[in-house]
Formats: sequence, structure tokens, C-alpha cells
Amino acid sequence: MGAREGGDEQRLRPPSLFLMLAEARAVFEFNTSLMLSPLLMQAPRGDGHPVLALPGFLASDLSMAPMRRYLKALGYDTYAWKMGRNFGGVSSKRAALRELLTKIHDSTGRKVSIVGWSLGGVYARDLALQLPQMVRAVITLGSPFANDIRATNATRLYEILTGEGVDDIPEIREAIAGDMPVPATSIYSRTDGIVNWHTSLLRPSATAENIEVHLASHVGIGVNPAALWAVADRLAQPEGTFKHFDRSGPFAIAYAPPENAQS
Repeated sequence: MGAREGGDEQRLRPPSLFLMLAEARAVFEFNTSLMLSPLLMQAPRGDGHPVLALPGFLASDLSMAPMRRYLKALGYDTYAWKMGRNFGGVSSKRAALRELLTKIHDSTGRKVSIVGWSLGGVYARDLALQLPQMVRAVITLGSPFANDIRATNATRLYEILTGEGVDDIPEIREAIAGDMPVPATSIYSRTDGIVNWHTSLLRPSATAENIEVHLASHVGIGVNPAALWAVADRLAQPEGTFKHFDRSGPFAIAYAPPENAQS
């Protein structure tokens, strides 16, 4: 399901108004993470490699601050994107993001893992395609990169603010939706109120996986405790290795079985 399925009969719809209104539960997800912080700190420790956190559409580095603090506490060298609020533009941001990734890679002398939330995940996948020699792994959170990516409640606003149509450069779009040259993990939820969850599914392989988090919101998935644990667990894998996510950890009840991604 990682490749886009064409034809009007396959056209997906954005999440319902009910799910969009239910995004307010993101506050609960954040508060739950705060309450469970002692448990979250039991996640595997990092090896100090650099991790770049890319915010979603209309968000800023502030939205990724809780995740960066968490990953830094686990031993990672975390970096913000420092480009202000993300007003979008996959094409217009490409050069600046390449420069940022190159700077981090050159200054640390290590490959960089990239964690992207929503549109930030689309940027992350594009960066991995352009500069795979600098990227250790890509983790996306509620990112619309596959299938009918117009099936979001933010598509029209994205096109208005960026002046870019999501169908303008099909070769880039198709590449981002395809297989990555580095280990890739997509974390998503069927209860996402902004992005149709089908657009977050990559094609599973020996180095690629989907992780479904029950009841997570789009706005809150980046601070959801089960999602944070999954991110930390994935980043802790030794460079050059990949094992699929073990759902038997302390947040086991929050994850759907891997086969659910195909239904």
C-alpha cells in the first residue's frame, strides 16, 4: 500500500468532521506523557547520534520541543529545524533542508536520524532520497506521503499558502511514496483527524514498517506516550541494523498488530 493507487474509484476522503473536532484530545495525550515520564525514561538509551526533528504544517520548533527534550534525556544529540513556523512547500524548502542536514552531518561526523511530524515527515523522506549517505533512519508521525495524499483536511490550505499543488511535481511525489534507501518507520493512527491514515502507510519490508497507535490524534501523536516510546525504541537500533518493532513493551495495549496496516 506504499505506492499510490490510481483511479477515481480509489480516491480517499479526508477524516470526518467528528475526528477533526476530536483533535482536542491532544492535550490529554501530552498530559499523559508527563504523568508517565518515569516509565518513558525506561526506553532504550541512545548512542549520542544526531536526531533532526521536523515540525508539521503551520507548526514551529515549539511543537517538537517535548520530543527533543525526551530524546536528549535518552542520550541523543537533538536538533531543531530553526526555520520558524512551517508554512509548507516541499519544493521551496528542499535547498534549505539539504543545507541543514549537511551542516549537522558535517559538524557531528555521523549519520543523522530524522523524525518528522506530518508534513515534516514528508520532508524527512525527501531528504533521505536526496542524501541517503547522510541519513541513518527516517521516522514519520502521521505523515501523508502515500496513496491519495489529497485526503487531508489541510490540503487546500497548504496549496493556498505555499502556491504549490500537491500534484505539481509527480516524480517527487511518487519517489517520496516509494521505498526508502534507509530504514523507515511510519507511526500513524486510524483516529487521525487531519490526515487519512491510509496516506501514512509505507510498503513493509526488511527495513521498513508501519506502527499503528490506537486512538492517537494528529495534533497529539508527537507527544503521545506510546508514539514517543516507539520513536525512542526505533532510534536505539545500532547503525546499519534493523529489527521490526516489538509491541510487547510497556505500551503494548496501545499498538495494533502489524497486519492491521493492510486492512
